[in-house]
Amino acid sequence: MKKPEKNKNVVSKNENKTTQKLIWDDIAVFLAIARHGTLSAASLRMGTGIATLSRHIDRLEKALGVPLFLRQQSGYTLTREGCDLIEKAEAMESAALALTSDAHFSEQVSGTVRLATAENLATGLILPNLTKFQATHPNILVEVITNISTVNIHRHEADLAIRMVKPQRGNVSFRRLGIMGYGLYASIDYIRRQSSSAEYGSHENAAFIAWSDMFAHLSAAQWIERILRGRRPSLVTTSLTAQISAATAGLGMAVLPHFAARNAGLVCVDSDIGVDQPIYLVIQSDLAQSRRTRAVADFLSELIIDNREVLEG
Repeated sequence: MKKPEKNKNVVSKNENKTTQKLIWDDIAVFLAIARHGTLSAASLRMGTGIATLSRHIDRLEKALGVPLFLRQQSGYTLTREGCDLIEKAEAMESAALALTSDAHFSEQVSGTVRLATAENLATGLILPNLTKFQATHPNILVEVITNISTVNIHRHEADLAIRMVKPQRGNVSFRRLGIMGYGLYASIDYIRRQSSSAEYGSHENAAFIAWSDMFAHLSAAQWIERILRGRRPSLVTTSLTAQISAATAGLGMAVLPHFAARNAGLVCVDSDIGVDQPIYLVIQSDLAQSRRTRAVADFLSELIIDNREVLEG
């Protein structure tokens, strides 16, 4: 008996599953939950019901065919597949934001935007490239605040910030842009003096430039403290500029960002000391749709992403 001919126009279930389209709303919900850790927090951030968010994630996981979160009583934790999706999802987010950035009317955007950032990023990367932004947005005044230890985004002390610490609370939105790489650096003269010593290569008798107690929370300060093991440092400072100047003068070795240290002509003694830090763009949620704030945020995002390799070192 002849078997009926298979209808070529019928798509199999597996084919239909693999060709299911991704929906941007699902990606946006995925990012919100990944950033805030719970459905309830993401719900408050997006103004959408918990049940709706859950359906978005279920649909996205079905479309991709992989689990993106571990559902626990304490919240949602990214799976390995979820972690792999973050960077691609953020790229989609940037593209979506660019479509609504009103670039055609950029000359009409005006006002002041207060940016809080680390001194090394301000002087070494942002300020040297700010003329490009001013050419596109001549009516936006950028106020750069480098004393970020006293700036609180949530209390409206700044409109947005570039930070090395992930925000844990507050009415803010944030995005990871890259990594700030750190290494152990010294001047050529200091290395020459050390190389003539019989104990060259050992940290036990090397001179280290440390941070004052008020900056003990810094990863670089903690690394130096562990290496010193109670020994006195050669110098204590309260700013990155002073650290670089001291190292350049041959006063000892310092833990410094790769791009800042290399710009100063210092030599890397150890390129991987385990204190690299993520770079986050943080914006007041109330200002996320402000055209002037978004213009500055887009400029900073593009600048840091374009210089990722330099910053990572």
